[in-house]
Amino acid sequence: MAVKVMMPKGSDTMTEGKVLKWLKQEGDAVSTGEAVVEIETDKVDMEVEAMGGGVLRKILVAAGKVVPVGELLAVIGKPGEDISSLMPGDGKPTSVAPSPAAAGTPAGKGTATPPATSPTPAPAAGGIPATVPPPEGGGRVLASPLARKMATEMGLDLANIAGTGPSGRIIRQDVERNAAIAPPARVAPGGGAVPSPVRAPAPLPPRPAPPLTGPEFFDEPLSSMRKTIAARLVQSKAPVPHFYLTIEVDMKRAKELRESANLLDPELKLSYNDIILKACASALRRHPQVNASFQGEFIRFHNRVHLGMAVATEGGGLITPVIRNADAKSLPEISREAKDLAARARTRKLAPEEFVGSTFSVSNLGMMGIEEFSAVINPPEGAILAVGAVAGKPVVREGRVEVGLRCRLTLSCDHRVVDGATGAKFLETLKQTIENPSYLAF
Repeated sequence: MAVKVMMPKGSDTMTEGKVLKWLKQEGDAVSTGEAVVEIETDKVDMEVEAMGGGVLRKILVAAGKVVPVGELLAVIGKPGEDISSLMPGDGKPTSVAPSPAAAGTPAGKGTATPPATSPTPAPAAGGIPATVPPPEGGGRVLASPLARKMATEMGLDLANIAGTGPSGRIIRQDVERNAAIAPPARVAPGGGAVPSPVRAPAPLPPRPAPPLTGPEFFDEPLSSMRKTIAARLVQSKAPVPHFYLTIEVDMKRAKELRESANLLDPELKLSYNDIILKACASALRRHPQVNASFQGEFIRFHNRVHLGMAVATEGGGLITPVIRNADAKSLPEISREAKDLAARARTRKLAPEEFVGSTFSVSNLGMMGIEEFSAVINPPEGAILAVGAVAGKPVVREGRVEVGLRCRLTLSCDHRVVDGATGAKFLETLKQTIENPSYLAF
């Protein structure tokens, strides 16, 4: 009996998905449970498995097409089996080529069509001219900010690097892979690099400015993740009455704990973020009013602490994997789970159940040098903690100025759930816990 391959609902917020790649082609044999197609949801990239075996009879949605949840993607059946009753309309594919959005130009936006002739390649980062023509639709190489920075530092030309991220975007791994296969430095017979002859640099003639070519701008369609972020932020920031509380924490003892733990177990690689996550879980047990969510006609107080931690993905966007029952886990357990979840979140390889159901979230930008910021609440949660950089600064202790190690924590609160005094007491407990890490054993 023929079976349908449908666009699944990968999360509560998902309304549509994008077909990234067909893993099977028409006529290929398919077994029950075998992956047939890879899709992009609003949170992760995932594979859709066949609910029955046979042959992939018909592909109805081409790669690059965005369709609603529940849309028929393909039909699997026996060779020669009549599948006409399952086919929509005339049975032709929904799209035989990527949609305008997939091609890089949103429909109906009136974006000017680029010239038919390719513009002269502009010099790439580091002054190295591009050796291949820029991609169609605007002449700009799609790359993550981190990939651009790494390529500039390594002297690599982004135009010569193949991207494996969403929509062909170049990500960190692509730059590292390209650097690994770059020609090595010449080595002298006796070992060591061949010294280059020292010559006085010849004066360079004035270089005229390159002519301005190509369109003035390009439009990049919203990814499924970015659409969800946009919708969720409007749901959170506009209707949720935020207020913010900031406290400064002495990280001296946390530093000592981190160093001693990593000395005993170098593979653990305990971080300040791990300590703060564990301290948050402990403080939430003592302040259940903060581990709560607004539900319209009532406030829900959660008996378990499920910590969400904001992670930036390689191709852009944000996802919040969840450490479940964090209050019942040891510091090493939280450290290992946080690293595993973060690594898979960056490459969009989380299972749907791993990024839903958090009761409180933590967002840390300290590793990027941000000293203090205010995070936007992830509804329906009642609060989120923003973590700044751990940095040395002058502090006054017993009338003397000395160098201290400090970190600023900002709690964003939903005033419908958390009052000012409630949030302040939570931060006070959190500060005491971090400054006295022995509390983490209880």
